[in-house]
Amino acid sequence: FPGVKALQNVDFTLKKGEIHALMGENGAGKSTLIKVLTGVEEFETGEILIDGCDHAIVNRSPQEAQNRGISTVYQEVNLCPNLTVAENLFIGREPRKGGLIDWKTMNKKAGKLLQDLDIHADVTQTIDNYSIAIQQMVAIARAVDMSAKVLILDEPTSSLDDGEVEKLFTLMRRLKAEGVGIIFVTHFLEQVYAVCDKITVLRNGQLVGQFTTAELPRVQLVAKMMGKDFDDLAAIKNSRSEEKHGDDDVVIKAVGLGKKGYIKPFDLVIHKGEVVGFTGLLGSGRSETVRVLYGAEKPDEGELKVNGKTLTARHPLMSMNAGMAYLPEDRKNEGIIADLSVRENLIMALQAKRGIFHLLSRKQQEEFTDKYIEMLQIKTASRETPIKSLSGGNQQKVLVGRWLLTDPDILIVDEPTRGIDVGAKAEIHSLITKLAGEGKAIIMISSELPEVMGMSDRIVVMHEGTMTAIVDRKDFSSELILKYATSEVPYQPAADEQ
Repeated sequence: FPGVKALQNVDFTLKKGEIHALMGENGAGKSTLIKVLTGVEEFETGEILIDGCDHAIVNRSPQEAQNRGISTVYQEVNLCPNLTVAENLFIGREPRKGGLIDWKTMNKKAGKLLQDLDIHADVTQTIDNYSIAIQQMVAIARAVDMSAKVLILDEPTSSLDDGEVEKLFTLMRRLKAEGVGIIFVTHFLEQVYAVCDKITVLRNGQLVGQFTTAELPRVQLVAKMMGKDFDDLAAIKNSRSEEKHGDDDVVIKAVGLGKKGYIKPFDLVIHKGEVVGFTGLLGSGRSETVRVLYGAEKPDEGELKVNGKTLTARHPLMSMNAGMAYLPEDRKNEGIIADLSVRENLIMALQAKRGIFHLLSRKQQEEFTDKYIEMLQIKTASRETPIKSLSGGNQQKVLVGRWLLTDPDILIVDEPTRGIDVGAKAEIHSLITKLAGEGKAIIMISSELPEVMGMSDRIVVMHEGTMTAIVDRKDFSSELILKYATSEVPYQPAADEQ
């Protein structure tokens, strides 16, 4: 790839009936190795051997790889949203009768497949009616049904809750018992140690080594991934000081803010220099709440004040001008513009805020871009490299830089560390702590409870569109937060929070 050697002399061995973790920081070469194995990318040196054959194979396309028994489920689910669940399961291999698709047979087989895998979905409904979690499970079911000898799971758990992850692990163990070799790519260390037999670590496109999971302590795994000692696995600042806040440092005050059929009315006060975490189970309304706060979804009841002034945000630009910035969860579809350069992506929000009659000069754009490439340690061949060529973690850093360039008072970050490696997580955590120390208010959504507990001064807990609790740091405990996350009792703020 431009200026980067993505893979160099990498050896990788997968056995039948083995779950094998492929680990490394973003940009380590994991995705490229998968693409080489599955025919998405061509390799220049080396060879691939499969199933004990004595001659090397070359998969010239994903279809050719599938024909050889190699199936892949990618992190970003690639299903057809306008097709039914059954059509997505059997796309390209639909059962036919007299040259026409046999819908009855296809729906029946699809229903049986989902039932066997304990996936609850109506196979006659279009796939876009279901959550990302269900779509992910359907994609895995499709790969399983194609009689895979090798199943590659690229970050399959990033959108799944704990119960769904356990269902996936049960399925993986069953496939393992049937002799399927599974390559499992994940950034969740707990999941690696829960389900994997072996671990292969890549770094900067090269092989660090292959290890037996039981014999590799977590601290050593992270050290091998990062190439340096890294004793604090969480990399989260747990020593945030308890600060007292008053009315004079309130930056956001929401009273009865809500949107019918989207999010139930809530009250919330956020102060300067405060990190407020949002957590809850999948589908709890975390993202919906912040989208209403930001104006990405227009509220139809309640009042919002930002820096003491009432804000009626009819579109995001009004929120930007009020001092707010929003880093969305869906980096691919709502964040990056894939075909534009790192420079163009980074200056986009500032240019939108300044308007078409106050264009940034090319010199200003380059100075800003170089500043944030250095500040955020973005790995890119140059500022003109297309952002789609960067790893996920580096794309995320560009988006963080985009919003920091607007110098916001309030930064909303939705799952800022999802799908990025341990090292990049530590850098994002450090940056959030630094920004809060400079007086910026941070709203952070995370599905990782240790992360949100480590980073936050207060935690807002959501359940099915309702704000069920706001927990102070001194009261943090996973048991209490999980209790509120599964509770249907709305939170009643104390008198001093009104």
